[in-house]
Amino acid sequence: MKTQTLSILVDNHPGVLTRVAALFSRRGYNIQSLAVGPTEVEQLSRMTVVAQVDDAAALEQIVKQLNKLVEVRKVLELGSSAVRREMMLVKVRADVNTRSQVIDVVSLFRGKAVDVSAESITIEATGSDEKLAALLEMLTPHGIIELVQSGQVALGRGAKTLSQSKSK
Repeated sequence: MKTQTLSILVDNHPGVLTRVAALFSRRGYNIQSLAVGPTEVEQLSRMTVVAQVDDAAALEQIVKQLNKLVEVRKVLELGSSAVRREMMLVKVRADVNTRSQVIDVVSLFRGKAVDVSAESITIEATGSDEKLAALLEMLTPHGIIELVQSGQVALGRGAKTLSQSKSK
């Protein structure tokens, strides 16, 4: 199976998220990441869905079925030419002796400390999945207490857009 990212422009109404997620579920595909948020147009939301899909034909079927939903304005398959980011908050053990080492690692990854206590430090980092995985690998020896990671958000590069002027 191949990981595919879809950017979906939808009406900002209750129940739209459920209908889109159910479509993937009915076809037997697991959604790896799902992020939904407002757009530059108040009545619209953008969904970024990352899912494992068998092949191009299966992806094409999903896109066709998404386009049949009344609330879906436009679907865009984001290939390799997209800007993708995730955000992570991670709480790491860090006492007075190890805090500077943790902060040095975080600085290398352009993260920042957002909370500090006597026994831990909470870090915020954004970037690609690979960058965040590498940061976690470096922080693991210090002891990860808690972790939360957002779903992927993505925008097409250049002319590849979901702008309202190109909606259905």
